[in-house]
Amino acid sequence: MSAKKITKYDLVESVYQNTKHEKRVVQDIVENLLIELKTVLKEGATIELRGFGTFEPRLRKGRTRARNPKTGEQLSVAPHYVAAFRSGQELKKALWDLPVTEDKKD
Repeated sequence: MSAKKITKYDLVESVYQNTKHEKRVVQDIVENLLIELKTVLKEGATIELRGFGTFEPRLRKGRTRARNPKTGEQLSVAPHYVAAFRSGQELKKALWDLPVTEDKKD
């Protein structure tokens, strides 16, 4: 398995090659999809993409004692939401048998 990082540009290029639609149209669709996903999550809703997974806003509890890793400064962190992803069954099955490489081990 390659350790390559895929960017939004790479996704647009791949969809463009697979569909032969105009690249600008594909780029607009991908951009609008990401904007819509962000908007829905900001409203507190859950996004379920069957066969792929679920995105949801998840509350992280605050801490009275936290540390800035760069400066070492002590600070407090208020409760806040983060975007969480749970993979769907099809995605889990597709990734289950990926070979483990040395750089990917825990």
